[in-house]
Amino acid sequence: MRHADRRAAGDASALSGTYAINLSGASIGDDQFLDYVRESFARFRIPHRAICFEITETTAVTSLSKAAEFIGAMREPGCRFALDDFGVGVSSFTYLKNLPVDFLKIDGSFVTDMLQNPVNYAMVEAIHRIGHIMGKKTIAESVESTEILDALRTIGVDYAQGFAIARPAIFGQLKRSNALPRRVAAA
Repeated sequence: MRHADRRAAGDASALSGTYAINLSGASIGDDQFLDYVRESFARFRIPHRAICFEITETTAVTSLSKAAEFIGAMREPGCRFALDDFGVGVSSFTYLKNLPVDFLKIDGSFVTDMLQNPVNYAMVEAIHRIGHIMGKKTIAESVESTEILDALRTIGVDYAQGFAIARPAIFGQLKRSNALPRRVAAA
């Protein structure tokens, strides 16, 4: 958020699209962080609906009560949340039941070679299926080719991130077409 502060030009109320902000374990564990985020939203008039906070599975597991508190406080005004790097932790599905996130990000380590590795393909399918049963949208990370994008469409994954979609860009240089994540499945 501090980097976004430096780049913000006063009034962000006209933001369109969705902007993902990765949160660190240190941020989630900081007792003053929630107040800082609330103040930033007010100061820059950021529309809550435009922000999706990403919390890694490891951070969520390490600070489950703090993560749940932050998610609850920021979901109420309209922010959305993604559980990032899902599938690489030891107790993924157990913790998923206890976190009120909107999106489940399928870790790129499963996605990158899913076409060559049937186990990774099955993991992507399983994570997507569990996510949908729980009412969460799924996002595949590290989508590097149109072939992988086509396979994700076949599975039904909702969104994708990666070089096959768009290259990373500095916040101030983002165009509407680069807003993340991008829809994968047919509507």
